[in-house]
Amino acid sequence: MDRRSFLRNTALGGSAAAATSLAAPAYAAGKVKLTMVTSWGRGLAGVFDAAQHAADSINAMSDGSLTVDIKAAGELVGAFEVFDAVTAGQADMYHAADYYFTGQNPGYQYFTAAPFGMTPQELVNWYYHGEGHALHDELGEIFGIKPFLAGNTGPQAGGWFKKEINGPEDFNGLKFRMPGMGGEALGKLGASVQNLPGAEVYQALASGAIDGTEWIGPWADEKAGFQEITKFYYTAGFHEPGAGLTLATSREVFEGLSPAHQKIIEVAAGETHQWSLSQFMNNNGAALNRLQAGGVKVLEFNDSVWDAFGKAAKETLDGHMGDEMFAKIRGSVEKSMKESSSWITKSAGAYRAQRDRIMG
Repeated sequence: MDRRSFLRNTALGGSAAAATSLAAPAYAAGKVKLTMVTSWGRGLAGVFDAAQHAADSINAMSDGSLTVDIKAAGELVGAFEVFDAVTAGQADMYHAADYYFTGQNPGYQYFTAAPFGMTPQELVNWYYHGEGHALHDELGEIFGIKPFLAGNTGPQAGGWFKKEINGPEDFNGLKFRMPGMGGEALGKLGASVQNLPGAEVYQALASGAIDGTEWIGPWADEKAGFQEITKFYYTAGFHEPGAGLTLATSREVFEGLSPAHQKIIEVAAGETHQWSLSQFMNNNGAALNRLQAGGVKVLEFNDSVWDAFGKAAKETLDGHMGDEMFAKIRGSVEKSMKESSSWITKSAGAYRAQRDRIMG
């Protein structure tokens, strides 16, 4: 699909033409102000922090010559509308989890996280020293955007439930919030899967509109308050083992910027990725301890559940192989993941097991 065809089929396409005709001279000289729309409610722990950090870094590094005006979900467009807003010229850039946009192309799943996919270290190995960044850019070019990784939540928890999960059959009929192909896989186990913006999840769980939810991990989940509603928490999930976040700029806007401003955006995104990952990982341990002290029952799925996850995940991923870009990206991811994992398991994995055994 070329960008012009896409814009003609987008509700915002009419405004895009006007924005495009004005963009080049507006960004060619003087101070530049970009509008960033996000998929995050203002102040949403970790994810809005990453968007804000990227914006602040751009502002600081440019010494005021390039500034970002950040809009939380709902302030300009809805949480899941940020991609269309940028491709159509209603906003200059977005910060989001790209798996929200698998309706545009299923390949976007891999730039957040795929079921049974990459850990954060494996993701950056592929992205910065394999084919990841080039494939992200190739996919973005179809839609007229210039994307960069700009955040990572680390391994995400299996989620919050109003009852214990003792076998795969317990998902049958369960109303559960999970985006992307992880949610698609749960649907194969009989779950009624919903994709809700983060700011709406607490109320849906409290009202009974959903029976359970995944969000991120102990720190962000504690901040969201899910422990006030239910006490069953599964700490390891199959769906997002290292969820990347994306900062994407309109390609026309990006190409109209000076080389220095382009580099500032790229560097701010990369630095935000590391800052964001360490923020989540630094806070999760203490948050989990607080949750347990408050009566949360911390659990792990048994092997029968993991096996069911694996079967459903493989069927889900295989079901998208008819898309050329998805197949290309999946092949690249799985090749890189095997290469990275072989050393990580033998080195860091073996070391950590021995460290924890000896040092307690």
